[in-house]
Amino acid sequence: MSLRLVIVDDHPLVRAGIRADLPDDFEVVGEADDVDTAVSVIADVQPDVVLLDVHLPGGNAGSVLAQLGAQASETRFLALSVSDDAEDVIGVVRRGARGYVTKNITAPDLADAIRRVAAGEAVFSPKLAGFVLDAFRDRSSAAVTELDQLTPRERDVMRLIARGDTYREAADELFLSVKTIETHMSAVLRKLQLSNRRELARWARAHDLL
Repeated sequence: MSLRLVIVDDHPLVRAGIRADLPDDFEVVGEADDVDTAVSVIADVQPDVVLLDVHLPGGNAGSVLAQLGAQASETRFLALSVSDDAEDVIGVVRRGARGYVTKNITAPDLADAIRRVAAGEAVFSPKLAGFVLDAFRDRSSAAVTELDQLTPRERDVMRLIARGDTYREAADELFLSVKTIETHMSAVLRKLQLSNRRELARWARAHDLL
């Protein structure tokens, strides 16, 4: 089975070079060169992995991830950039990217990184991994504390809704009424200090709960 990939980069030559170096079992199902096109293409084709440049016309990788929200809950994102700035790395990972590599990566290593991200692993260029560990060490403790506020049933509901299930789908899976799901969701959003299910999806991704 092919690994379905969308390439987002504002330089046509970069996209062409990536395509040319991909293994035969990779299928490029879409490309984009700016934020709006990226959001539209990714939501439409639902790829396995998005190779995402960090700085784009119309915004950045974080803008793409924020606008997609739960529309691409099954898609994994791997940032690919010339930048090795800690702020860029941390910003895109907090938005939900599963990895971040720089453009000096070799073609075989890039293919390996894409496969690993598709499998659910977190992948970073060696220099960048330390940025992420430092930034998220304190956040991990905070996430545990926040989750401790939720009852076991609220956690079940939170994970289902965050991954993109409708209230009816969550109700059917948990053998509850839609009204009960709505009640639990209100409690989840209140306890986590979030406003809506899109913010919940971003929060869950940022804390590796999906």
